[in-house]
Amino acid sequence: MSRKQRGKLGKWLDKRGIKQEWLVKETNLARNTISDICKGRRTPTTPTLKKLMKALRKVDHNAKVDDFFDI
Repeated sequence: MSRKQRGKLGKWLDKRGIKQEWLVKETNLARNTISDICKGRRTPTTPTLKKLMKALRKVDHNAKVDDFFDI
């Protein structure tokens, strides 16, 4: 059985039972962008990061950029 590749953001979503699709809708970002970020393949640009954090803070008000990215 293969495990899907997950970065910190992907693992955070999985732990909370949140689908990537929710993030796509909340951020209005491309599905491929969200997928690559969740897999840890892509580091988000500043505008993308702002959209992501705004959405993630709806779930966890204390979410910090360092929780998901090594920037």
